[in-house]
Amino acid sequence: MIEKELVKRIFSSLVLIPISLFFIIKGEIFFNFFVIIMLLITLYEWHFLSFKKAFYLPGFIFIILSFYTFFILRHEGDYRIFLLILLTCVATDIGGYVFGKIFKGPKLTKISPNKTYAGMFGGFLLSVILASIFFNNLSNLSLVESNGEIGIQIMLIVLSISFISQVGDIVISFFKRKSKIKNTGKIIPGHGGLLDRIDGMIFAFPLFYIIELIEFLN
Repeated sequence: MIEKELVKRIFSSLVLIPISLFFIIKGEIFFNFFVIIMLLITLYEWHFLSFKKAFYLPGFIFIILSFYTFFILRHEGDYRIFLLILLTCVATDIGGYVFGKIFKGPKLTKISPNKTYAGMFGGFLLSVILASIFFNNLSNLSLVESNGEIGIQIMLIVLSISFISQVGDIVISFFKRKSKIKNTGKIIPGHGGLLDRIDGMIFAFPLFYIIELIEFLN
């Protein structure tokens, strides 16, 4: 069962990642169209998940604001920063899933029984490794250049994104438990709904936007 689930996850990722990269790198109309479609699907799934619940409207507003930061970070900054956030969230999810299945161990929370401390560590580890590879090979910035300040700053940001991504995963799991459903949909094989796939991202992108806003104000 686990092997079948993993195969589905790998296959869907191999299909979705190139498509996502195409729209992100192309930018402008292509990206706007892609994100709007994602937003509509996510809002539909949230409606299905939380209709008539007390958290329905706050969640609805939060999702819209979160997607707004998608647009801001893509159109007003370097697309490689957008890719870094995306890569960190994906790496966190994959690392958490793989390490959790292999090492198991103590549960992280009762809200999401499949989450373990090993999975949390795996998410942090893989996100840092892939972010290092990304910056050292696809960007002009190195994680270890100058006196180390830039590298440390980036690593802290990556770890923060990874952490909030995992928090987002647990938060959506909490709402799913409240609504007594396992997945928000069936659109992505091996993952469930789109919201199941991007639950960490809708928390990570606003966090990075806030970090950038604070740096700008300072």
